[in-house]
Parts: sequence; C-alpha cells; structure tokens
Amino acid sequence: MKQFEHRIGFRQRHAHTIAHPARSARPRPAALPLGFGNILLPAIVIADLKASGPLYRKGSTMRSIQPMLSALCVLLLIAGLAPAQTSQAGSGGFFSGFTRPYRTQEIPPVNLANSSRLESLLRAGRIYLSLQDAVALALENNLDIAVQRYNPMIANASLLRAEAGGLLRGVPTAVQRATTSALAQATGGAGGAGGGTTTAATTTGGGETGGAIIVQTGTAIPNLDPVVFTQANFSHRTSPQSNSFTTGTNALILRNDVVNFGIQKGFITGTTVSFGWNNSMLETNAGRSDFNPSTTASFSLSIQQPLLRGFGLAVNTRNIRIAKNNQRVSDLAFRQQVISTVSAIVSAYWDLVSFNENVRVKQQALALAQKLYEDNKKQVEIGTLAPIEIVRAEAEVASSQQALTQAETQLLQQETLLKNALSRTGVASPLIAEARLVPTDRIYVPSTEPITPIQELIEMAMKNRPDVTQAEIQIQNTKLGLQGSRNNLLPQLDLVADFRNNALVGQINRLPIPAVPGTGIGPTPRNPNAVDPFFIGGYGKALTQLFARNFPDYAIGFQLNIPLRNRSAQADMVLDQLSLRQQELRHQALLNQVRVDVRNALIAVQQARAAYEAAV
Repeated sequence: MKQFEHRIGFRQRHAHTIAHPARSARPRPAALPLGFGNILLPAIVIADLKASGPLYRKGSTMRSIQPMLSALCVLLLIAGLAPAQTSQAGSGGFFSGFTRPYRTQEIPPVNLANSSRLESLLRAGRIYLSLQDAVALALENNLDIAVQRYNPMIANASLLRAEAGGLLRGVPTAVQRATTSALAQATGGAGGAGGGTTTAATTTGGGETGGAIIVQTGTAIPNLDPVVFTQANFSHRTSPQSNSFTTGTNALILRNDVVNFGIQKGFITGTTVSFGWNNSMLETNAGRSDFNPSTTASFSLSIQQPLLRGFGLAVNTRNIRIAKNNQRVSDLAFRQQVISTVSAIVSAYWDLVSFNENVRVKQQALALAQKLYEDNKKQVEIGTLAPIEIVRAEAEVASSQQALTQAETQLLQQETLLKNALSRTGVASPLIAEARLVPTDRIYVPSTEPITPIQELIEMAMKNRPDVTQAEIQIQNTKLGLQGSRNNLLPQLDLVADFRNNALVGQINRLPIPAVPGTGIGPTPRNPNAVDPFFIGGYGKALTQLFARNFPDYAIGFQLNIPLRNRSAQADMVLDQLSLRQQELRHQALLNQVRVDVRNALIAVQQARAAYEAAV
C-alpha cells in the first residue's frame, strides 16, 4: 500500500559557554536530590558530586519545561516500582514480590473425588435418592457444572490481559445439555446407556475459543505494563588507520564500555513514554583527544501521542470494557449451565420414578396374563373353553413379558444415566455401577395449576433467561469493537517530543600531542591548563551536568502516515458492521424462540392435565 509520510520537526541544540573565571567565586547551587524512592546513589558518586566545579547556567526554555519533565520521570519510576512495593507489603517479602510476575501461577489439579453425600445415601447395594439429594449431588459432582466453574476464572484472566494492553482471547460460554432420559435412546442400539451431549456454544470477546484463531480488528492498543530494559556491552577493538592525522596513530585501540537503562510505558490515552539513561566509557590510545579515558552520559525522555488513529480513552479501553462484559457473560453462562443441569436432573429423576411405576405396572400386567393363561388352560381341560384361547393367552403372556423386559431395560438405562450425571467418575466405580437407584419421592399432581397470563410468562422469561442477557451483552461488545475499527479508518498522525540532557567528563589525556606530518613539529607534551576544567572529573560530575541540564537537546514534531486506499480498514469496518447486523438478527430470533418456548410449555402443561384427567 502506498503511503505518504511526512515528518516536520524542530530541533534545537542548546549549550552555554563556560562560566567566566571571575564568577567562579560565586556560591555553588544547592545540592541535588540523590535518590528516587528507595534508589540511592553510591557514596563515591555523592563525593564526586560534592567535588564538582561550577555549573553551566540553565537555559530559560529548558527551565520552563522542567516541572513537566520531572513529573513524567517520576510517573514512569512510580509505574515501574509500584507493583514491587505492593508485593513487598505482602507475606512473601520483597524478593517474592519482585519475582511474582515471572513465576507460573499454578492452577490446582482437577478433583475427581465424589462428595461424601453420595456414599451416605448408599445402603445395602441401594442408593436411596430424593429429588433434593439428586439436585444437591448434581451441584456438587456434575462435570458439566465443574467445567463451567472455570469460565469465570478465564474471564478474570482475560480482563488481566486486557488491562495490560493485550489482545482478547475470548471467553467460552458453551452450555452442555446432556441426554438424561432413556426415552431418547434406542434400546440396545448405538445410543447406549452412556448418553450423549448437545452443546449450545457461543464465544464472546472477539476470539474463537478452543483454537488458535484470535479475531480482533481496529486500532492497536499500546502496552499498558511498564517495561524496564537494560543493555551492557564491554568491547575491545583494534583497527589499523590509513591516516594518522585524525587519531595520531596508525593502530587505533579502543576499549568501550556501554551500560544503558530505561523504562517504557503506554497509557490508555494512547500515549507512549520512554525514559532512558545511557552511559558510555571510552579509553583509547589516540593522542589527539583531550580526555582519556572519557565518559559520556545522557538522560532521554521520548513522548509519542497519537492525534487521530489511536487517540482517546474510548478506543484504548475498549478491550477492558469488553473483558468486563465477558465477566458478566461467564457468570450468566455458569448460571445457565446450572439451570440446564438442574432441569435435566429433575426431569431424569421424575423419569426414573415413572419408569419404576411402569415396571410395577408391567409386572402386574404379566401376572394377570399368566393367571389368565392358567385359567384358560383349566377351562380347556374341562371342556368349557376352546383350545384356541390357550394360544391367545400364551401370546398375551409373551407380549407382557416383552413389555416388562423393555420397561426394566429403560429403568436400568435411566439409572445409569442418572448415576453418570451425579458422579464425577460416572459408573467407573463398581460400587456405584452395581447399586440400584431407589427414588424416595413420588409424583404429586396438584388439583389445579396457577393461572398466569401468557404475556406475563413471556416477560418473566425475557427477564430471567441468561441466554437473552448474553446475546444483549454480545451486541454491546460488538459495538465496542466497532469503535476500534472506526478509529482505524483515520490517518496516523502522531505528535513526537524528545528531550535529552547530555554530559561529558574524563581525565586529561596523558599521551603527548602527536606530531603533524610535513611540519617538522614533533610530539609535544599536553598543557593541562589548555584543557577546560569543567569536564574533568568522575561520573558524579557527569550526573551534575545531567541534572543541571548543561547540554540539553529538545525536539518536537509530528509523523503523518496516510494509506491512500485504506482498503484493509474499510473491509474491517464493513465486516464488523455485518457481524453486528447478524447478531441483532440472532437476538431477535432468540426473542421469538423464547415466546415459542413459553407458549409450547404452556400447551404441554394443558395437554398433560387433560391426559391425566382422562386417565384417572
């Protein structure tokens, strides 16, 4: 993509001449602060500071921006030290608090032990189970609920990642609906007694969970965690020189030690601030240098502030707000999983009661068929009944026996499904697998059902169903993501400001001044009085120059980056808007389905009442 880049900068070099010797009798400035927080300068540096000579006068321009620079430096230092100080206040001490961000936070292993309630209900090979016990066991042991318990922790970790400026990884909101009724399975078929599961899966937060795909568009968010960096380099180099005039030797030897420190942090306004402390010590065999060895140091402060793309709190906090919404979504998904599981357990329990009653009825029917067979057989023997009636009675006995076998099979399957739903290890334990479930509650049919207007039932469903609220939050998240895509359409215009304080110190070069070829002038001893004493000293004097801002640099400018066609940003904006429209339609479809579910449930209750009254 063609881009048009333009950079306009203003850079000013500001340096003063050495104070007049006549002014050297003036009192020195007040002592400079020697520490930041808990960081103190070494005693040798303090002594060197006290021994420093007169300082250069400060420029009025730099003096006017001194409060701003000081505030930014302190802010960066506090941002880097605050987590360590907070951790130090904890129980682990300073070292533990300092290393905590770099240690793995171990998640406890999965607990596959069942709650003690299940064993307390087991007596003489039978599990005497009430509906209340079944619901309690499901809440304690059901694996679908146990899986869903991790999702709020995933949402919390995603929020932590968003607060650091990282990409969202999404929060799973899949709700498992297990098959807990033997009526849904084929006897002896592929369905088996293990039961299947159906999944209502959705993903929030702009990512696809369970895979490596992370879908997130829009303006990039700066790294909100402070980053401390350092560099140390110690080198020794020897290089031949074709011309000895510049260095005074044809074999130049350099020893260069570099130690740099810095800290960088991004802010939710889009601002990126970087503070650097650079140091370089040079020792050489070049005779033309006034100082040998010499040390250069600098303090640098760089500020980059987006003015169009990436500007503003709304754009740079969108992931944090989405992550907070995802916390609500994960709580709602957990609630929906509990509702779904408890509803399935209640249905499975009453199915178990019904299957037990069905077995009892089929046993009575078989007993009646066998009695009829014996009666018909006696009547045929005495000649009062035709022999064909024995055949009919035998067929009735066989049919009743088959019906009883099917009823007992359904009952065993239902017990297996229910035990699998109420235990963490399913039927892996022989004690649980062989135990028979004995329901202690019986179906009670009220004489009448409370009459509630259908519209009130629908409003209650709209208000209380977690999936409806999840869909609404997902629409909110998509709109928040649209803010990033819309902002990404803008050109990139950044304000850039650089501030630097420089320092140079060293010792007088003890090497003689090299001869000048062709002049007949040989090597001459160096006159110490010809060297500016302001630069003579150790690192403490370099710090004095830095804090006094004797040699400041400052620059301000802007960077402009204009994509000429901007097709990628346009496509992202269109795709996000289409996704929003799809979610709005899905939300409406969900509302329609809620109304259908409520009406169908009411119709089912009315039909069940009619069937019950017809049966009794």
